[in-house]
Amino acid sequence: MPRDPTIATLWSRLAAYQTLLLAAVLIVVLAALVLPPFVFLLKASVVDAQRGGEWSLANFEAVLGSRRFLVTSANSLVFAAGSAVVALAIGWTTAWIVERTNTPLKPLAYLTAIISLGTPYILYVTAWLLLFGKAGPINQLYRTLTGTSDVLINVYSMPGMIMVEGFLWSPLAFLLVGATLRNANPELEEAARVSGAGTWMTIRRVTLRLSLPSILALAMLVFIRAIEAFEVPALVGLPGRISVLTTDIYGNMVAQAPPDIGGASALSVLMLALVLVLLAIYGRLSRHAERFATITGKGFRPRPFDLGRLRYLAAGILVLNFLLLLAVPIAMLAWVSLLPFYQPISTAALALVTLDNYRTVFSPDHVGLIANTLLVAVATATLAVALTFLAAWLAVRRAPGGWIVERLATIPLVFPGLILGIAVMQLFLHLPIPLYGTLGILIWAFVINYLPYGMRYSAAGMLQIHRELEESAEMCGASPLMRLRRIVAPLLAPALLAGWLFIFLMAARVLSLAILLSGPRSQTMAVTLFDLWTNGQGTELAALGLIWSMLMAMIAAVFYILARRSAASALART
Repeated sequence: MPRDPTIATLWSRLAAYQTLLLAAVLIVVLAALVLPPFVFLLKASVVDAQRGGEWSLANFEAVLGSRRFLVTSANSLVFAAGSAVVALAIGWTTAWIVERTNTPLKPLAYLTAIISLGTPYILYVTAWLLLFGKAGPINQLYRTLTGTSDVLINVYSMPGMIMVEGFLWSPLAFLLVGATLRNANPELEEAARVSGAGTWMTIRRVTLRLSLPSILALAMLVFIRAIEAFEVPALVGLPGRISVLTTDIYGNMVAQAPPDIGGASALSVLMLALVLVLLAIYGRLSRHAERFATITGKGFRPRPFDLGRLRYLAAGILVLNFLLLLAVPIAMLAWVSLLPFYQPISTAALALVTLDNYRTVFSPDHVGLIANTLLVAVATATLAVALTFLAAWLAVRRAPGGWIVERLATIPLVFPGLILGIAVMQLFLHLPIPLYGTLGILIWAFVINYLPYGMRYSAAGMLQIHRELEESAEMCGASPLMRLRRIVAPLLAPALLAGWLFIFLMAARVLSLAILLSGPRSQTMAVTLFDLWTNGQGTELAALGLIWSMLMAMIAAVFYILARRSAASALART
């Protein structure tokens, strides 16, 4: 049947405006997500509740005028700087051994890093607290050998906080530094060795200097995330009476009745300003990285350092990294999960072994908790990837309004999780929408939080798809939406799957964003694990955490296989 020419003309005109309509709709959606929490946070910080809600700078004066603010700010900076140093020292050393030497047992490093991505931070922190605590096996062995009543490691101290936070970030540092070392041209290192430089001098004078931009940028990234951290300051710092900015904000909201919303909001705005400055520095470090480029049009083949007998020492470092960051924490949690109450490792404690904690874990309440967390994580990853897929296409193809879409999608990067939680809470306390305390508000906040990460994955994949494929389809009469559906989406599927999995794993384990927004029936796994620890139910926490980590590891493995198959399929189509 012939097509009506009037309908065909109307359809062609609509197709011509599809990109503009898509950009307009996306700008409205992203602006509605991102901007209101920021506005309500600023408003709460300048409203004086004691004077009937009039506008005032009293909240900022109270925060800036207190000595506590100076102390917690200094603690935050020391904690963040020390954590960055520890994470980089472990991550860079491990990455160099894996990527640039002939050391055996390299898969252990990747196994450690990948499994760490799916494990809640709070579970790791509690495992290391059990390991390094006063009654833990390390201090117990030290007392047995020396006969003293003192401890070798006081984990509830600033050095203890730095150590634990550095351990948490070292797997990510390994993955990011490893990518830099893997792609570095080895000719300069080989020239140094030919000139008589030894291994250590080559590392110090060539390798370290060539990777300086990535090291500085990664150091700033870890520094920023440590400033925003909540798990370690709450579980390690507060028992040791060491406060940082995030625990002070949390204390204003939870430890006081009624909550000091104005003080918490003012402190959040000040912390937000600090993060903005740090992100600007991070951007400058990343922008000038091309001065250290060593990959040109000339081909090269990376050749590893031959460490000789020292390769066994390097392999021992990889084994130690595996034991410290993965095997020993899991073994410690497994031991605790089999006890009715915590007992140091001993022969007498073996008589107390029971599976009661696992029977408790499989109760209907915990099954519902797992369902809540999976629902929030799946919905967050799906919505964030869908929005950033469209946003990245508009931004990379420089469509009208694309730069606005890109800015809106990356603004949430400045929001620490705890502060974003307060901002979203402020928003829904003032709007007549009954979402507070439900899974809906968690999904709303999580989508905002992970938009920048989805944008990174989608934009990076979009840059690899040449414009000529879409131009060919356009010449054949395909509309913008058809080009997106039939060409861009299939080719971008590997990057979208990788971004989806990353956001899913992060949303399933984050604590700081959910702790102020979850209600009695909308708790996530991380919040429940935190409550179990603070209530002294460490054995039940260990059992529940191990089950959850196994589930996350299986999901990650399935998506890893799917992503590889998708990448191979996309490569075959091209």
